[in-house]
Amino acid sequence: KESNGPTDCYAAISQVDRLQSEPESIRKWREEQKERLEQLDANSRKQEAEWKEKAIKELEEWYARQDEKLEKTKASNRVADEAFYKQPFADVIGYVAAEEAFVNDAEEVFPGTEWERVAQLCDFNPKSSKQAKDVSRMRSVLISLKQAPLVR
Repeated sequence: KESNGPTDCYAAISQVDRLQSEPESIRKWREEQKERLEQLDANSRKQEAEWKEKAIKELEEWYARQDEKLEKTKASNRVADEAFYKQPFADVIGYVAAEEAFVNDAEEVFPGTEWERVAQLCDFNPKSSKQAKDVSRMRSVLISLKQAPLVR
């Protein structure tokens, strides 16, 4: 026979007697402790609910501010684009500016500075390169030519 409690009838009676013979002060403390714990649990649940409401409110405010910033940026970009495209020959302004900068640099060509100009156009930082191909060999060739140019 298996049972969860004492198998002896007298043992069960003695256990009940022990529970009943518990001093009044311990029983009172046990009840007060139970009430205190229930109150603490209720307070913690209430505080957790308040924190969740506050977090939701702050998150909504943050999204509202982000949307407002985005709309302001879009509006200012639209105004800037309209002002740019209202100028005569706006489609070629960027191209002309880049070409003028290139021509100005080309006018300053001195013999022996060709590799300096090539080096300005190349990115020699291997970590910033996000290309799929390996360009380290070309980079090393350009660097060696920059340091020791070919002599004709």
